[in-house]
Amino acid sequence: MSTGPSKIVTRSMTANRNAQPKEENKKEKSDQPEEEETNEQIKLTWTLDDFDIGKPLGRGKFGSVYLARDRKSGYLIALKVLFKKELIKHNVVNQLKREIEIQYHLRHPNILRLYGYFYDDDRVYMVLELAQMGSVYSLLKKTHKIAYPLAAHLILQLSDALIYCHERKVIHRDIKPENLLLTANNDLKVADFGWSVHAPSSKRTTMCGTLDYLSPEMILNKEHDHNVDNWSVGVLLYEFIVGKPPFEHQKHAETLDCIRNLLLLKPTARMQMPILKKHPWIVENSAIFVKEKEEKEKTEKGEKK
Repeated sequence: MSTGPSKIVTRSMTANRNAQPKEENKKEKSDQPEEEETNEQIKLTWTLDDFDIGKPLGRGKFGSVYLARDRKSGYLIALKVLFKKELIKHNVVNQLKREIEIQYHLRHPNILRLYGYFYDDDRVYMVLELAQMGSVYSLLKKTHKIAYPLAAHLILQLSDALIYCHERKVIHRDIKPENLLLTANNDLKVADFGWSVHAPSSKRTTMCGTLDYLSPEMILNKEHDHNVDNWSVGVLLYEFIVGKPPFEHQKHAETLDCIRNLLLLKPTARMQMPILKKHPWIVENSAIFVKEKEEKEKTEKGEKK
């Protein structure tokens, strides 16, 4: 990749420049700095020369995402490379500016961190947190459906992230498997805020997002608010577990109740995220996930001894 002269944009990134990245079994260094490592705010002024570029992680309409290592700290990150000519061609420059502004200011364990950005004459580079296991979409392609415990765990974390966004008047508007990433511990990270909007006082009217997950009010070009995200969560939950279906058996009653209350036609009648977190299906199955995870960790520790 040609480096070329880069214009520098300063963004703060919480990291200890002198700290050694953690190691796990003497393998690769940890993927990103932890927020708790230091209170010192170190301003990084990046150019492409500051990174060792690795394998491609994905390709999109406007560019690609690469595994990269920050040479100064040693941390692994995801470097999103967008071509300016494509952004201009598709008239999404302002959309990208809004995406960067919104995502950079979000700080939640289940939202993918945007550490900063920089650009040169041809490209814009976004420095992102690395989610090692890829997207939920990739997982669904392999497994076709997701077991109840993991599905509940992911929906619980997604609802937490959306509560955080909605409290700050941010609507994501494109919740789908491709935009949900996974860490090595199967923790969820909400990514791609390209269609997101900060709407503190008024409802929106722009139709956007991905058709399969669009709420009725968006399809009908009606005003919409954060409830469009709640609809998408219902569609997502259905997709997680439907596999080979339908949900006629009695054992699926709680699951069906959960989905039905998210996929209500009236936006304000849809189940809100705080209520979803306490729904019996979510509580029971996310607890199973935690228990299975703890048992697996105990087994792995026993094997190492």
